[in-house]
Amino acid sequence: MILVERSAHVAAPVEVVWDVVQRAEQLPAWLAGVRAAEVLSGEGFGRRQLVQAGRGSAHEAEVIAYQEPTLIGWRERAKGAGARAEARTEIYVQLTPDEEDGGTVVRLIVVRWPAGPVKAALLRLGLRRVGADLEDSLARLTDLAAVG
Repeated sequence: MILVERSAHVAAPVEVVWDVVQRAEQLPAWLAGVRAAEVLSGEGFGRRQLVQAGRGSAHEAEVIAYQEPTLIGWRERAKGAGARAEARTEIYVQLTPDEEDGGTVVRLIVVRWPAGPVKAALLRLGLRRVGADLEDSLARLTDLAAVG
């Protein structure tokens, strides 16, 4: 298992940030590496969605954590030819209201279970990139939530 997390303060109320992060169609606007996303079925806990990465891969995802308005998490599994069933990624977005200024502390967490030791070694080599993507995502989310 490989875990990477980053957090940032967003100068917007938790309800505004929640409105952005819980909508699948908003993922490309703020989550680095996502080209498109759509809901396949359901809503809230158990919702199924398709997430297309910028590099062309598609992942079917299921919402596995949903606590409005503070937590959403989904599990992705690679889809398509050559996809390894045992490889999976979980992404969590945790929101904490900042009582002092009315803003929100956003914590992004990525947990990956690579498909075998070679993939694990490659993922470890790319940890800086994953961290940089999370920082980029937080900056984009900050801008998007500030607009309202």
